[in-house]
Amino acid sequence: MPYSLSMIDHPKMIQFDNQMKAMLDAVDNYIEDKYGDLYPLHPVRPKRNETANPQADGLFSVRADFTPGYGSELGRGYILKVEMKTLSDIPDDVRQTIFSDAVEKFRQLLPVYFPERKLEIKQDKDFFKIVGDFSLGTA
Repeated sequence: MPYSLSMIDHPKMIQFDNQMKAMLDAVDNYIEDKYGDLYPLHPVRPKRNETANPQADGLFSVRADFTPGYGSELGRGYILKVEMKTLSDIPDDVRQTIFSDAVEKFRQLLPVYFPERKLEIKQDKDFFKIVGDFSLGTA
């Protein structure tokens, strides 16, 4: 059964969700390769590749949470989140470097995973967000 981030069972929404999940996993793998050994894992966190979902293991959890965009000049979109699963204190400059690298990787991969859509990543206050065409077209 296909993976779905949403509760909508529209075939085009399922396809979109699968493409989004594949892109999130690619970014997760990229930053795990580059930074995954910098800090020890949280004691209850599985090691990388010990689960079927890259969000659930390794040092990083990469997500994109949909927001309807109320109060935002950019409107609706997907807020990008990169969480580090460790008990170690992480300096702000290290955290910022990793997040900036992840955002740049998202920018590279967005047209690869969504060539049929006009999507881009923009800063929205303290967040980076995927914005653009999220329409499902006609049924």
